[in-house]
Amino acid sequence: MKNQIQKIPKLSKNLTLTGMMGVGKSTIGKNLAKKLKYNFIDIDKLIEINEGSSINLIFRNKSEKYFRKIESEITLQELKKTNSVIALGGGAFLNKLIRTNVKKTSVSFWLDVNMDKLVKRLKRTKKRPLLDKKNVNNTIKKIYLERKKIYDKADFRVRCSYLNSKEIVNKIIKLYEKPGN
Repeated sequence: MKNQIQKIPKLSKNLTLTGMMGVGKSTIGKNLAKKLKYNFIDIDKLIEINEGSSINLIFRNKSEKYFRKIESEITLQELKKTNSVIALGGGAFLNKLIRTNVKKTSVSFWLDVNMDKLVKRLKRTKKRPLLDKKNVNNTIKKIYLERKKIYDKADFRVRCSYLNSKEIVNKIIKLYEKPGN
């Protein structure tokens, strides 16, 4: 019996991931890109490279408004590329212009993780500028509740709390390759 190489068809739209900080957009995105043989674009990493600074320091030294402006410019530029998996920053999808362009150029996925898991993942991090370290639970809950309605505008919602990375990737690919996307 010959070894058969499974060829994954190239689809015309990018694959874009959105969701809260800490849900795994970068990790899942890298794995998706590898499996689809697409480019992986991590918007937060690109911002840090372009600015020569961490997002935390950009927020602290230049303001959230400045960060959102840069985030918008870079995201809109990257969305023009093809054959890409794009991991948006946690707040990027809230920007109507970004959201509109994501809808035109991509199949979008909201990676959703339950509150307990999210708090556990984010409690120890020092890299998240919007987290109030004294009250992480309430801050995460507040941000999640504010963003939930917008994240829900993504083409698909993937509940990731009880799935491992491989299962999430396979589920997304199955949805992405569905006819009509």
